Amino acid sequence: MVRTPQALIPYLAMLAAVLAGLLWNLGDNAARLGVTLVSGTARVGGPFQLIDQDGHARSDRDFRGRYMLVYFGYSFCPDVCPTTLAVMAGALERLGPAAARIVPIFVTVDPARDTPAVLKTYLNSFGPRFVGLTGAPPALAAMAREYHVYTARHPLAGGTYAMDHSSEIYLMRPDGRFITFYEERIGPEGLAKELRARL
Repeated sequence: MVRTPQALIPYLAMLAAVLAGLLWNLGDNAARLGVTLVSGTARVGGPFQLIDQDGHARSDRDFRGRYMLVYFGYSFCPDVCPTTLAVMAGALERLGPAAARIVPIFVTVDPARDTPAVLKTYLNSFGPRFVGLTGAPPALAAMAREYHVYTARHPLAGGTYAMDHSSEIYLMRPDGRFITFYEERIGPEGLAKELRARL
């Protein structure tokens, strides 16, 4: 017996309902299964008003027309921060004259200790290209939120403390919009290759 197209409509509707149920179930169980469902464009970055290592007021608009390579850390960081800044410095050195199109920015997550003078001394170790940013804690916290940076004060023996923080290098377009991020394990050569491809 040959079925007419109209006779198939109930079966097609039932098939569509089953598929919709499977997709709904996948969405509900994605987190439990270790799957992340992503759509749209990441919203990273935004306007800021801070102070640089020379004591000058700086805003995101000061860097329009150049790519920003943004990293959040602190000068008392014993390992990951200096390693990451060295990766950034090494990558820019490998870019030669093209590095002038990129401004490397170090934003402190420890404003109590990272004064402009401290940042200036610290960043001198990584070369003259770096802009260090500090400021009032609420302004720094707002910028960290815009970049989805995790920070937490971690008490240490003797009454001192360390700062736990996420550790990504953000690449922003000349118009201030987010492009992508990198981790320090990319290394200077890998980062230089990535940046060269973006310029």
